[in-house]
Amino acid sequence: MRTLIVSLSALLLAACASDPQPETNLTADNPTSAETASVPFDAASHLWLEEVEGEAALAWVTAQNERTLAELEADPRYAPFEAAALEVLNASERIPYGTVRDGYVYNFWQDETNVRGLWRRTPLGSYGSDTPAWETIVDFDKLAAEEGANWVYKGADCLRPAPGGEWRCLVSLSDGGKDAVVTREFNLSTKTFVEDGFITPEAKQGLAWAGPDTLLIATDWGAGSLTESGYPFIVKRWQRGTPLESAQELIRGKETDVGVWPMTMKLEDGRILQGAVQAETFFTSKYFWFPEGENAAVQWPLPPKASPNGIYKGQFLFSIEQDWAPEGQGPFQAGDLLAFDLETFLETRALPPVTLAFRPSETQAVNGVAVAKGAALLSINDNVVGKLLRIEPSASGWTTTPIELPGTGQVGITFADENETTVFLNYEDFLTPSSLLNYEVATGAVTPLKSLPAKFDTAGLTVEQFFATSKDGTRVPYFIVHREDIPLDGTTPALLYGYGGFQVSMNPGYSPVSGRLWLEQGGAYILANIRGGGEFGPNWHQAGLKLNRQRIYDDFIAVGEDVIARNITSPEHLGIMGGSNGGLLMGVMLNQRPDLWNAVVVQVPLLDMLRYHLLLAGASWVDEYGSPDVPEERAFLETISPYQNFDASKDYPVPFFVTSTKDDRVHPGHARKMAKRFEEAGLPFYYFENMDGGHAAAADQTARAKRSALEFTYLARQLFPAPPEE
Repeated sequence: MRTLIVSLSALLLAACASDPQPETNLTADNPTSAETASVPFDAASHLWLEEVEGEAALAWVTAQNERTLAELEADPRYAPFEAAALEVLNASERIPYGTVRDGYVYNFWQDETNVRGLWRRTPLGSYGSDTPAWETIVDFDKLAAEEGANWVYKGADCLRPAPGGEWRCLVSLSDGGKDAVVTREFNLSTKTFVEDGFITPEAKQGLAWAGPDTLLIATDWGAGSLTESGYPFIVKRWQRGTPLESAQELIRGKETDVGVWPMTMKLEDGRILQGAVQAETFFTSKYFWFPEGENAAVQWPLPPKASPNGIYKGQFLFSIEQDWAPEGQGPFQAGDLLAFDLETFLETRALPPVTLAFRPSETQAVNGVAVAKGAALLSINDNVVGKLLRIEPSASGWTTTPIELPGTGQVGITFADENETTVFLNYEDFLTPSSLLNYEVATGAVTPLKSLPAKFDTAGLTVEQFFATSKDGTRVPYFIVHREDIPLDGTTPALLYGYGGFQVSMNPGYSPVSGRLWLEQGGAYILANIRGGGEFGPNWHQAGLKLNRQRIYDDFIAVGEDVIARNITSPEHLGIMGGSNGGLLMGVMLNQRPDLWNAVVVQVPLLDMLRYHLLLAGASWVDEYGSPDVPEERAFLETISPYQNFDASKDYPVPFFVTSTKDDRVHPGHARKMAKRFEEAGLPFYYFENMDGGHAAAADQTARAKRSALEFTYLARQLFPAPPEE
């Protein structure tokens, strides 16, 4: 069981990863809607497209899908692209990342045979071999067939039993990939779902084990129990053998909160602290502890912008995303990793003396802490390159020891648990396939456990990091992967990817699909580390909030202009891509600089920024974008909202909109309505809406391969010379 279980997955805007503010004095290059709209536009005329499964809306979607598929699938590049994507996505050489429980490694696996996937396990000793002895726990294809359901596996939360006891897990199943799930109790020993065990109805929900017969649960309790964002705000305690309706209420938030979720912490002596987290906004939270035998909750003494990171040697570790000067202590800086003695807090219920565990430099950012049995590991970014440190408390303060890695790329802690000495790390960079590394807690040694063979030809490729200068003088880093011998004459097809929001960092990573479908074809790939992300900590993110969001867009434009100024590419051969919040970025780029790119892939986007807060989880993001209900913030949103600022007289590049009917996080109506504006103006566009897949727009490898093949076929058509006729 993890040291800290917080059901905050619903808060994450994955940028299909995935996974998604301006100055008000816009220049002539960034015209306002008042300057571009010669004819008043009635947004109400498109509201029917917000009916997710409405008959008329789905008929329109079907027609657009058929038109787009007919054209792109007929391109001679499509079939080879789809085959190549399927080959790498279904390759048996993939690393089976897993979780260790009592000598077994548990893994979820999908391939061309097991489309929905297998939940399986193998002994730890076998796991390191070339041919692990896998034992199937659940076959989700079989389960879906037996139950006539469209199940997509969304993970399992398992409770470590007392010695001699049985592992019990809460398995989450989604209909088609939605965020809303059904949760069922599962017995790992018998490999069966528990008859008369804990089962929940479908909802966006959060659960946490408080003991073998007790759950904390936040779910849809009926009318008036969900926030404006569509998440629960009431946490209850549910005892085994009792109906869910009889669960005891522990804490109640407000409809204006993003949501309230259960939270448990397992102490080093085995005790489980029960609690909850109340996310008042996307970036501010209150944490509560429910003392045993008491009715009132105790609030943890943390600043509003703080993230618990775990417990190590009696020290409660947390990072802060704001400057903080508690009475008589500090001051501490946004981005610091801090700690205090946990038992002192539990006894006094007041803030103990706080120590500084780690302070990042101007080029660094704390990613998080992972606690294993006998070690605490700190993951950081350093100039957008991943590094790993071991941290230890002492009488004179905290010390850090660097952990040696294979190179200067991205490192992730894929598994660590306070009850296990096994620690798994993952290393990769743009040109180096993923390697699974074993970290020895006792010696500090890092040894290879598994590594992938190359999935695309990297011969002649190189990686460079450059800095573009944004409109306000800020230096914005970006990486570019390209052939060493590219001609600096502006003819190289280039794909620029960006996100720029929610403190999500864009780090160097190995992408077999992009490698095969883009880099091997002679294209260059560019990753922009624009403001709004977390590459340089909280301040880098907060520089682009609300009314300052134009800085993010100026950063992205600056990167595009810098690549062109270096004669690597030109507007004719430059394409851009982004999803979710990055899809909003793409929509803004369509309007603000249509002259700068010749292809725009707009994935699961936000585009109607005057109604986004009324659609699905949109209300949870007003702390990032601003609220259309606040006059000053609405006035700004009116200047950047892609849907409202569409201008039929502009010379737009042909865009490609990609979304999913089953996305219950970012409403598919955003993409539908923007595409409809192109259709009504008689302007060309491509549109593909996957009927399954959730916010990732794909629920299995076949769907992922199809989506990727469509996107890269489109990019090739727009940015490469036409293929020779056969």
